[in-house]
Amino acid sequence: MPDADPIDRPPNEGALSLRWSGRVSLTPRILFVNIFALALLAGGFFYLDSYRARIVDGRVAQAEREVRLIAEALTLLSPDERTDEMVNFARKSGLRLRIYDRRGRLVADSRQLGVRNFQLRDPDKDGWQQDAARALDAVIDTVVRNDRDPLYRERAPGRGLRWPDVVTVRTTGGTAATVWRAPDRTPVVTAAAPLPEDRVLMATVNARDITQTVRTERARLSMVLAVAVLLSVLLSLFLARTIVRPMRMLARAAIRVRLGRDREVVVPRLPSRRDEIGMLARSLSDMTAALRSRIDATEAFAADVTHELKNPLASLRSAVDGLATVRDPDLRDQLLAIVQDDVHRLDRLITDISDASRLDGQLARAKFEDVDLAALIAALVAYRVDRGIDRDVTLHFDRGDVGPLVVHGEGARLERVFANLIDNAISFSPPGGAVRIGGGNDGDLVEIEIVDDGPGVPPEQREAVFRRFHSVRPGGEAFGQHSGLGLAIARTIVEGHGGMIAAESRRDSRDGARFVVHLPIAGE
Repeated sequence: MPDADPIDRPPNEGALSLRWSGRVSLTPRILFVNIFALALLAGGFFYLDSYRARIVDGRVAQAEREVRLIAEALTLLSPDERTDEMVNFARKSGLRLRIYDRRGRLVADSRQLGVRNFQLRDPDKDGWQQDAARALDAVIDTVVRNDRDPLYRERAPGRGLRWPDVVTVRTTGGTAATVWRAPDRTPVVTAAAPLPEDRVLMATVNARDITQTVRTERARLSMVLAVAVLLSVLLSLFLARTIVRPMRMLARAAIRVRLGRDREVVVPRLPSRRDEIGMLARSLSDMTAALRSRIDATEAFAADVTHELKNPLASLRSAVDGLATVRDPDLRDQLLAIVQDDVHRLDRLITDISDASRLDGQLARAKFEDVDLAALIAALVAYRVDRGIDRDVTLHFDRGDVGPLVVHGEGARLERVFANLIDNAISFSPPGGAVRIGGGNDGDLVEIEIVDDGPGVPPEQREAVFRRFHSVRPGGEAFGQHSGLGLAIARTIVEGHGGMIAAESRRDSRDGARFVVHLPIAGE
């Protein structure tokens, strides 16, 4: 089996060890993409071959015109005058001129007459620079050109019919030209034209300047390509560094978070990066912080649940153990009452714990709709009044003159918020006290307040009362009647709706508590 991917491979127990191979690194891919683009520029080498071919074709046409004009000029002269004039033409045109008779025997040669304007270069006597240039020519010719020019070789003086141009002229009576390859890979152009008396004039030129021009352009292109490759590699490495390095840092941090070996893993936020990688880093950092907060809250909640369940279980176990030994009927009845109370308390705790633990997920899946809080609270107050309120506590709801108090949310959850707050206010109110509920608008928020005549909430406890299992009950109330989750559940629901809930002092400076709920107005 192939090795596991370095990112998926768990580290050794001693330390986190990541091996970044070429299979997962972006650096080779960035280099490949950029250098591949430059490879297209290298195709200019092959374009230069077509440029060379066009120059050679032009030189062939030029050689044909020149040899035809020279032949026409020589036709006007007598045979004795042709030799002297051929020498003049050879000096002026730079061509090697030769005349062959109908049997292919050499009649006149400008080189033998002293004009040495055509001389092939021996490649063995050139330096390494020329050898390198010829090697490059050979490579490009092999790749680009399917046919290669024939190698130029001199013919014996009596072997003129071995020149294809001479044979073509004698056969067709027109001009002919051929491109050859000199030993040093420079082009040689031969051209022939007919002369009177069944003779043929052949011109030869070594177009070394064409090769030099092409090589010069290739050298320039090579310099441009070398600089472009160097800059591309450097820029690619810089780009890879700015992308790959922070991504490796984020991957290492994510692995440590996943393995859970370091609860205080700090995911780099890369504040100096204002690009997508910076956004990714900050998103991962915020996500990790939220995940850590959620895990801590879950662990704390589990610890609190364990603590809260231990008390009624201990009481229940003690009562059950006592039932096996107690014979007094009155004492047995007391123990059974304790068992019954503890069972009810456990049932209430488990129900509230189940609701609290599932609340976040249920709010995330809930379908919100417009809810009129004034109608919801009015119906809730009417239900409580009809059912009867202990200790002659009165319940009033003043909705004011602000019109409908409509928010966007889930009606059942919001109803539970205000039911918990009303129950809490009633339980703290003295006999004959009053609980007043008011509603109104505070800017773009709906404000609902629940005010009671109880002892109020001390300033140092106004945040603690919303913690899970935190319960400070009024004197005289039987122990275990409340789970301490009511206000915590209310805050979770309100915050799930984008609102806020707080405990404050009464505005009239009288004793009592004031709980205020703010929720966004529907459509804001």
